[in-house]
Amino acid sequence: MPESVGQSDRSAETRTRILEAALGEFAAHGLAGARTEQIATAAGVNKALLYYYFESKEKLYLAALELSAERIRDSSLAVFLSSGSAGERIVRTALNHFDRIIGQQEFQSMMQQEMIRLHKGESSGISIVIKRVFAPMLSMYQALVREGIASGELIDVDWMQMHLSTLGANVFYFMSAPIWRKVMPVDPLDPDVLKKRRQEVVHFLGQAIFTDRQHGAEVAKRVLAESPMPEISGSWPFMGRKA
Repeated sequence: MPESVGQSDRSAETRTRILEAALGEFAAHGLAGARTEQIATAAGVNKALLYYYFESKEKLYLAALELSAERIRDSSLAVFLSSGSAGERIVRTALNHFDRIIGQQEFQSMMQQEMIRLHKGESSGISIVIKRVFAPMLSMYQALVREGIASGELIDVDWMQMHLSTLGANVFYFMSAPIWRKVMPVDPLDPDVLKKRRQEVVHFLGQAIFTDRQHGAEVAKRVLAESPMPEISGSWPFMGRKA
């Protein structure tokens, strides 16, 4: 017999709980190290239900990766489609990228694992991330930069170079944190240091990508005032550090 509405809702809720538990386990231990028993316990379900909904550990992993990727996509597209000039949305995109590294660490961990698997030539779910996140984001970013250049608000540079410069700086900062920790007098992942870095990212872009630096400084100030820093909690599994 077909499921009732109540049964369908409970089924969807159970599937979501399993995915949330799986996301945490896979982010912390990877596909090979994750334990399905731990996922079932965290989700509050019988282990058999994991295979009922997802058939295998590998399919559960891919579903968790897809869930995480879709959240990143939705967060990013919300910034692209927000009000404000093209330049302001470029700055907000860079800040959103910085904040999601802080606040959505499961995705960062799984992406690092996927990159390692890709380099090893192993089968991976990177195609899911490309399709769900990177492809639509790059398309909209390109259009946004061209809009800003056409209006005279942004400096006239290749859109990909602006993309690499604005978001690449964030990637470099976090990925090199283990090295900086050994050579700097402060911990680059300390909340106060992160807060300072976050502010400087926005102030720098306000001076670097706008044709009118005064306008850029005003945009940077407004963006920071309207975007409080997210809370840092949990661990940084992709950098081997407790937050």
